[in-house]
Amino acid sequence: MAFRGRKWLLLVGRQNTFAKAWRGRRGGLSLRWKRCCHWSAGKSLDPEVRAFLEENTEVTSSGHLTPEIRLRLLTPRCRFWREKPDLWPYGDPFWAIYWPGGQALSRYILDNPCIVKGRSVLDLGSGCGATAIAAVMSGASQVLANDIDPIAGMAMILNCELNHLNPFPITIKNIINSEAGNWDLIVLGDMFYDEQLADSLHRWLRKCIRIQQTEVLIGDPGRHQFLSHSIRTQLHKVIEYSLPEYTRQENNGLTSSIVWSYQPSSSLENC
Repeated sequence: MAFRGRKWLLLVGRQNTFAKAWRGRRGGLSLRWKRCCHWSAGKSLDPEVRAFLEENTEVTSSGHLTPEIRLRLLTPRCRFWREKPDLWPYGDPFWAIYWPGGQALSRYILDNPCIVKGRSVLDLGSGCGATAIAAVMSGASQVLANDIDPIAGMAMILNCELNHLNPFPITIKNIINSEAGNWDLIVLGDMFYDEQLADSLHRWLRKCIRIQQTEVLIGDPGRHQFLSHSIRTQLHKVIEYSLPEYTRQENNGLTSSIVWSYQPSSSLENC
């Protein structure tokens, strides 16, 4: 089980490289939804990429907190669970793992649709798109998914199809450090895995709250980089979920995941 074992640890370790990409791709996103550079309904996928993703992922809704949502993920029955990660031709498939922070956010939204109903929602670092899908299912008026990996964007379209949803807009630009967009709610899961990226997120989210009064919800299972960051003192615990056994095994024994509300103090908002 190469992917589950040593190769899996290699993939997770490469998040530092992914974090550098988030830090490096800056700006350029318009504040108006319809002017975003994105995929949307009617956008066709490259047939070769579609075929590769369909062949090398498994459609599943089990082992996670949201059995209502079907997703294409890497599982032990997939070829690349055993193959060397370097053989995956499209860059590390972080989107193909349903990370525990995203699971908690998605579960919370599905259980509390009033959180998103009639509101505009940005799903930052969307990955497989589960939280954006949960927002659509729960009645959000507008959903924008953001992930800098273009293959993640394609996978999100496939996942929308699986759940009988029209694809929502997907931007693959790095919007961290850009102007604060006019979203009612920003959701982000499992993004605090690198100190510099965490610093950038802290500053940008604080700006969005100060300028646009945006609400921010963060999903994280309690990684060290998250709990040790200064943002932790500005968070209010909303709810904690016990993770299913399969997700615990995928994440080195993490047992729970938490949804946090980011509420910076007035003194920090002026920084």
